[in-house]
Amino acid sequence: MELRKLGSSGLKTSIVGIGCNNFGSRCDENVTKEIVHTALDCGINFFDTADVYGQRGLSEKYLGKAIAGKREDLVIATKFGMQMDSEGRKKGGSRRYIIQALEDSLKRLNTDYIDLYQQHFPDDETQIEETLSTLDDLVHQGKIRYLGCSNFSGWQISDADWTARDRCFNRFVTAQNLYSLLDRGVEKEVIPACQRYGLGILPYFPLASGLLSGKYIRGKEPPQGTRLASWGDRAKSALSDHNFDVLEKLSSFAEEKGHSLLELAMSWLASQPQISSVIAGATSPKQVQQNAQAAGWRLSDEEMEEVSRISNS
Repeated sequence: MELRKLGSSGLKTSIVGIGCNNFGSRCDENVTKEIVHTALDCGINFFDTADVYGQRGLSEKYLGKAIAGKREDLVIATKFGMQMDSEGRKKGGSRRYIIQALEDSLKRLNTDYIDLYQQHFPDDETQIEETLSTLDDLVHQGKIRYLGCSNFSGWQISDADWTARDRCFNRFVTAQNLYSLLDRGVEKEVIPACQRYGLGILPYFPLASGLLSGKYIRGKEPPQGTRLASWGDRAKSALSDHNFDVLEKLSSFAEEKGHSLLELAMSWLASQPQISSVIAGATSPKQVQQNAQAAGWRLSDEEMEEVSRISNS
């Protein structure tokens, strides 16, 4: 498995990472352990979770148990900021909350440090200076190795980087955002900002909730147990005729090159040098193996341009 630098940091992560959002919800403790161990066998060392995943805490707890005895070989990323209680008090980027959120995550993960601690969403009620100051203190305490942001816009990445540089705080080294062949909105502002300030990009939902895996068929209901099946009426926009038109063109392109649609979706992202790791969720060991193998195709410049043209059609 190819290793890449995590943004401007000295840390190296596997080009394919495991998104742990299914742990504790669609995956029980035993399945989680199987997925983690299969990932390690495939050469994957990067696991991305969040405090809110798995009914507020189970994802971190299950992951912590699954990596017992293997912690030093792994890069563990988690997030803070989303609401962790019914009253709405446990959320955001304030100093008071971050300190408590980190301690809770460390306990659930059964570790004494986090490799990459990410702000899950921007907090409009807290100045970024307070958030970065707190995170910087925690880095100096040895509880966090590196910092990242998630779902930030281009200007928010710029603002955070300027604030960190001005105050001599540790800076964000990664940005985790929605990015796939069917959703390329980050290319307008987020990717240019990451390139300008040296942040590595961590795409989530690289398979567009399974659309780019080839498991959905035009005109038919989503298979039971799939992500889109649980969306109800919200799945209609994802299963639009336009998306299927694009999917059919992408599938034809991949087949002509001797590859699958899944391989094209993963490799198109992995072929971009600013991508540090492609975060793909999984609900079975088989999916982990498929995702790990899918990112090995390095597209030429001409192929990248052609795929980009098709996905924008």
